[in-house]
Amino acid sequence: MQLYIVRHGIAVDREDPNCPPDPDRFLTPEGTEKARQVAKGVSEIGAAPDLLLASPYLRAYQTAEIFADELGYSKNKIRKTERLLPGAEPLQLFRELSKDKELSAVFLFGHAPHLDDLIATSLGSTHHLTALKKSGVALIELKRLVPPSGELIWLATPKLLRKAGK
Repeated sequence: MQLYIVRHGIAVDREDPNCPPDPDRFLTPEGTEKARQVAKGVSEIGAAPDLLLASPYLRAYQTAEIFADELGYSKNKIRKTERLLPGAEPLQLFRELSKDKELSAVFLFGHAPHLDDLIATSLGSTHHLTALKKSGVALIELKRLVPPSGELIWLATPKLLRKAGK
């Protein structure tokens, strides 16, 4: 299985006096535009998702919607999972994914440092090996889901993917 791990785009600052509660923090106009450019770059390299899974937090779901538009994936099919919330146990997500044997390419949309935990777990490490930037993307080729065993194929900064989309 190919696992595309995507950190949400730039969201309203927590320090902003008008900032909503954390689950309701939304993408800024800049965050929306940069995420769209990154999604175009990912589309240009030929990614074709079978499933988009997003954290229920608004900014992650909005990022998933942007990717759905660019990848030709129905927004109605985006699934939310609490297994992508900050602090969730990574192994639970891999167990959830293992229930569907037909999946070959899955996109995950969530938050730092949880996504870095997922990457480390998928590579058999107990320590972070990555630090995804906002709208950053990693591709893991999973040989086995439970327990996870994978290989990091690539890790790309948003800037690199935005250039790929131009």
